[in-house]
Amino acid sequence: MVDQVVRGTTRRVERVGDTIRRPVAPWTPAVHALLRHLESVGFPASPRVLGFDQEGREILTYIEGESGAAGWAKVVTEDGLRAVARLLRDYHQAVAGWKRDPDLLWASGIHEPGSDPNNPDEVVCHGDFGPWNIVWRGDRPVGIIDWDFAYPAPPRRDIVYALEYLTPFRGDAECVRSLHYAKPPNRRRRLEIFAEAYGLTSIDGLVDEILAGQRETYETVRRLAEAGAEPQATWARQGYLDHLRQRLQWSEELRSLFD
Repeated sequence: MVDQVVRGTTRRVERVGDTIRRPVAPWTPAVHALLRHLESVGFPASPRVLGFDQEGREILTYIEGESGAAGWAKVVTEDGLRAVARLLRDYHQAVAGWKRDPDLLWASGIHEPGSDPNNPDEVVCHGDFGPWNIVWRGDRPVGIIDWDFAYPAPPRRDIVYALEYLTPFRGDAECVRSLHYAKPPNRRRRLEIFAEAYGLTSIDGLVDEILAGQRETYETVRRLAEAGAEPQATWARQGYLDHLRQRLQWSEELRSLFD
């Protein structure tokens, strides 16, 4: 049993046999609609919705394998990086064209800016596609978990988010000390490997978009914290804003590593 914090609310996640039980949230119907669509098109890497238990918790199938902190070591190799890029591409292809209900409520809010359920250039992004949310069996990624942050947007938003962690936009010392790299990574090459495996024709603009995402995250957390919103106010008291500022400063000062 683990505690998961989503938008300031602690949710107790429990494994029961071959299932996962989690408290529902306002966006649970939207996530269930997404997962049922993925099941209907035969996408194998998402959990299946089994309904609700007597406590009112959602029931999802458990995907056997390694995830969480173990995922960081899996994406260090070029083969692992390629496999993750293909998994994200396969997900985007599976969700493309889904005629979703335009009134579904997602965790990020209803009616995303520019969101149009009939827009062919928009999908429902996973929203938190990082190494910690990928399930592995050996060297093969077999599942994507924790869909709470799914939201409608162009698929490139998932790509840019993922690349901050997969490139990674982290210092050499942190890569070696905490992220399982034997030596500092060749970040530009990793950008190129991911882009090629996903099917992008170039990496043009990706670095600028990742930096823009880091700035947006910092400003959003800062603004909400100053307004007293939670959990952002608590994050600020705990030093998270300083952490975000340092990450952004590192990315801006060492941008040459990616060009």
